[in-house]
Amino acid sequence: MKLQQIWPPASVRELGLDDLEALYRFPDVAKWLVVNFVSSTDGAITVAGRSRPLSTEPDRVVFKLGSDLADVVLLGAGTAVIEEFNGVHPDEETADRRRRHGLEPVPPIAVVTTGRSLPPDAPVITGAAVPTIVITSERTPENQRDAWIAAGAEVIVAGQEHVALDLAVAALTERGFRRIDCEGGPHLFAALAEAGLVDEFRLTVAPFLVAGTADRAAVGGAFDPLKLDLDTVLTDGESLLTRYLVP
Repeated sequence: MKLQQIWPPASVRELGLDDLEALYRFPDVAKWLVVNFVSSTDGAITVAGRSRPLSTEPDRVVFKLGSDLADVVLLGAGTAVIEEFNGVHPDEETADRRRRHGLEPVPPIAVVTTGRSLPPDAPVITGAAVPTIVITSERTPENQRDAWIAAGAEVIVAGQEHVALDLAVAALTERGFRRIDCEGGPHLFAALAEAGLVDEFRLTVAPFLVAGTADRAAVGGAFDPLKLDLDTVLTDGESLLTRYLVP
């Protein structure tokens, strides 16, 4: 696979894996929250409810860099369950990359849920290599929280009626998880954007036309159009891999 950087104009070049690692590493700041999505050319983020059919080889490379270089991976419960996500299980490349960057061997998964959307036996809890962090609100019944803990998860309560994402992100950074890689879903992305918590948006535009009624990357939320700054664009001649920064 060959990737060419085509934006900004002064940085046009062919990129190797070391270049990609440098480009996609998190900045050394108190908190940096990245959101990752892949979409078809007409804006669909799923095929038959799942994102995997849209993912191309270059998308899989940069998507992996997101979690490889993060302290924690943030997910909405719906995405975690639908995609049957069972946490990060590092291969040799990931283990070496995390060691070189001074990161813990395995990034935990932090799942945002209202309660009913995340069963205690979900693979994201039972299949994870390190304890999953479940983020919920006071409204979630105590017996539901106890069930997650019994299944091996850590529970963070942030907010009363609904999950307060500013409190949730603050709780993660207080635990030393300042590099946050959000892998969906669209409702969580919109809520994070509405709360002003997103720092970077990574979008792969895959060479497919889907049509239908699939969701787009951000669904819900109530805010004026948010102007983004285009930072980099890469291509293999088919997919476009973009990085936008939130001013």
